Amino acid sequence: MSDSGFGSSTLALALVGSAVTVLSTSLGAVPALAMGGITQRTKDVLMGFSAGVMLAATAFSLVVPAIHLAEERSTSRFFPALVVGGSMLVGGLFLHLCNRFIPHEHFIKGQEGNAQAANLKRIWLFVLAIALHNFPEGLAVGTGVGSRSMAIAAPILVGIGLQDIPEGFVVALALMGVAYSRKQAVLVALYTGLVEGVAALVGFFATSFASGVLPWALAFAGGSMLYVVSDEMIPESHRQEYAKEATAGLMVGFVLMMFLDVTLS
Repeated sequence: MSDSGFGSSTLALALVGSAVTVLSTSLGAVPALAMGGITQRTKDVLMGFSAGVMLAATAFSLVVPAIHLAEERSTSRFFPALVVGGSMLVGGLFLHLCNRFIPHEHFIKGQEGNAQAANLKRIWLFVLAIALHNFPEGLAVGTGVGSRSMAIAAPILVGIGLQDIPEGFVVALALMGVAYSRKQAVLVALYTGLVEGVAALVGFFATSFASGVLPWALAFAGGSMLYVVSDEMIPESHRQEYAKEATAGLMVGFVLMMFLDVTLS
């Protein structure tokens, strides 16, 4: 799965992908500095949009390519389904265990994870929560680049970068809404973007130097993202009275990511 123009410059593209994930979240936080706030309706629509992009990226940019790659390595129809399905479940289990044992705090659900959470400053609990949320996105970017296939990498890179912008915006406003300063809000967005960038490099090195694990890695990233969408993004965007608006945002994000995947690949 190697495109001709993608060989020696793959590491450079991986660094670019890592930088995009870092900067997109921070870029989204910047407009929040000039705003006093936005309505809950707008927050839910933006969260739904991000969820739709991630959901479509999971399906079209991660799971489908993983199935095709697994099929190339096997004459059986059973083996690719087993590899991809199992890897997705492992990815979801990984995020579940992270949520269970790493102390963090959500804006609506409150504290989760290890009981030692009480010993951490509240802002660091928010940082850890958003970092857990963003890690699968960075992993997806790095895995896509590590495939050395522009058809796989380009839609993931563009789609994740696109959805990180409204995500950073909502996070910054939410932090400001619970009495944190504008500076702290932007710094949190930067910290969590850095986590996503590191995850991108992890995904890249894991797949580029062991191409045989690519189907597993793509499906693992897809399962991790699916867990985040189902466990956090959709429930949080539907907790208020704007569930229909959030669903509309999700559908727009899903269709946009599908469009990007078809046109860029």
